[in-house]
Amino acid sequence: MAKSLFYLFIVLNLLFSGLNYAAKGVYQTPKDFISIAFVGAEPEIKTLWLTKEDKVTIAEILKHKYNRMRIRYWQLNNETVWVLDEIGKEKPITIGVHIKDNKINNFKVLTFRESRGDEVRHNFYSQQFFNASLKDNKQLSQHVDGITGATLSVRATTKVARLALWLDAKVANTKL
Repeated sequence: MAKSLFYLFIVLNLLFSGLNYAAKGVYQTPKDFISIAFVGAEPEIKTLWLTKEDKVTIAEILKHKYNRMRIRYWQLNNETVWVLDEIGKEKPITIGVHIKDNKINNFKVLTFRESRGDEVRHNFYSQQFFNASLKDNKQLSQHVDGITGATLSVRATTKVARLALWLDAKVANTKL
């Protein structure tokens, strides 16, 4: 009896420890995301150098200090693509945001490194961001439903969506 309980414990432990690693993965490369956004066209790679004021605004959006001096993005006419990282619980989530005419045209989790909360990578979640714009208070124009068990991943993706829209407005010199 004790031996079978021991084996059951080992099997369950292996099963559940394997689930922790199942969430991690690269779902699309940034290069592929960019090429899908700009089908058949070659976007210009640009760099946005951040001022102290920009960093203050970014810190307000992300709710933590932002230490980078510049952000790289891709632009073609009135479209931009931003590939940004934000911490979920402990590790960065890489997210691609395609903005066209000041609205999110495509939103995708490209790389997920956490052990939990990977539901944010699914289309049912990402589609909530489509056509979202940024209001004057730097909030999204539409509600994004959370996912039970993925609260920190949901927060990270929402912050990235807001940040990408703000950055797009900044490079387009529109009202921030």
